Amino acid sequence: MAELTIDLTYAAALFEAAREIGKKDEIMENATQVLEIIRENPDLHAFINYPAISAKEKKTALTNIFGEEVCEEFLNFLFVLIDKGRTTHLEKIIKVYKGLIDKEEGYSYGTVYSVVPLDESRLSELEKDVSGLLKTNVRLTNEIDPKLIGGIKILVEGKIIDASIRKKFDDLESQIILN
Repeated sequence: MAELTIDLTYAAALFEAAREIGKKDEIMENATQVLEIIRENPDLHAFINYPAISAKEKKTALTNIFGEEVCEEFLNFLFVLIDKGRTTHLEKIIKVYKGLIDKEEGYSYGTVYSVVPLDESRLSELEKDVSGLLKTNVRLTNEIDPKLIGGIKILVEGKIIDASIRKKFDDLESQIILN
């Protein structure tokens, strides 16, 4: 639970600062870029999270690596994480930060379950349809569920839209039992 508080506290601080200076999207892009580089370089990941390395050494290294690539404000945010020993939380903080941006912009996230992968055009079509139905902007990810037999099932913020063949069989079964 404490980790959630840490992630939310730092993400909210970053979000408020970014909003004040009009750099929410730029900082999100910077964060995505930095996270990708850190994921691709396990040595860099280990370096910034290793407690025996001084904060000064870490800051110098990050300045050399990212100084020209990211805005000053995001680099300073990384320095704060280093000073406070919170670099291991970076990925979760950025995830929460993205959620705060999406919430402000009115986006909800959901999952569409299908038997086979859906192409981008079908996914976009479903996002548009579900957004209209739920009266909110919805972004969907696709997950495979072979138990469906056919059709799709969509889950968005606790709401289920079930257009699967499995659901139709279950409905038919309950009608037969009731009669």
